[in-house]
Amino acid sequence: MVAAANAGFRAIAPDFRGYGLSEGPRQPEKACYGDLVDDILAILDSLAISKVFLVAKDFGARPAYLFALFHRERVSGVITMGVPYVPPSPPTYDKYLPEGFYILRWQEPGRAEADFGRHDAKTVVRNIYILFSRSEIPIAKANQEIMDLVDPSVPLPHWFTEEDLAIYGALYEKSGFKTALQVPYRSLDESFNITDPIVKVPALLIMGCEDYVLKFPGMDEYIQSGKVKEFVPNLEVIFLPKGTHFVQEQFPDQVNELILTFLKNHISS
Repeated sequence: MVAAANAGFRAIAPDFRGYGLSEGPRQPEKACYGDLVDDILAILDSLAISKVFLVAKDFGARPAYLFALFHRERVSGVITMGVPYVPPSPPTYDKYLPEGFYILRWQEPGRAEADFGRHDAKTVVRNIYILFSRSEIPIAKANQEIMDLVDPSVPLPHWFTEEDLAIYGALYEKSGFKTALQVPYRSLDESFNITDPIVKVPALLIMGCEDYVLKFPGMDEYIQSGKVKEFVPNLEVIFLPKGTHFVQEQFPDQVNELILTFLKNHISS
């Protein structure tokens, strides 16, 4: 945000419902991606902003691209990190990955709550950063839970400090993980009645070469072969060597430069 502001852009970073300092949804078990799309529109309308670039990380890619599909006239471009655009459809992870796959585990009501509940929020965040900065998909054995995949002696990634952890841990101590489990994991089968899944705005995808998401069945080929451009024709893809799932924290200066270059190249879109 500071880099964008210094370059003359106005940057807005709202917390999703139930995350950070935001108020949680009234019915957390019914929270969905559609809420996030509605919130983006409401924020733009309340601030009288006619058009924006959307910058999203991980599951934020879905509401960002959905907004671009439903409100094309309000979007100048979309930038995502760690997750490409995939036309929304019911997930089929259970056909290709074992039951210990973290998303399948976290979709199961009560299971993640019990797993996370053995630790304080700070430890949960610590374990997630360690797990998701690896190049392999987190998959637990039958006698394990996802939090068991991290040995307490394993240090944080060097680019994620104890101060960072304390701040993130305090935020989740306030919000809890109820909404964070509902959206994204338990809302993946949400239907959006999309008639045209082609994204017609300029887009940028920044991926780390060591991002575990590339190990999802078919994902690497989907990106590398250019199949993704069938759905996002005006897409630029950039891979960062040594980059993990957290490229924006691992290489902030490089990612800022890529984002600003994209913004300046498409400012009139």
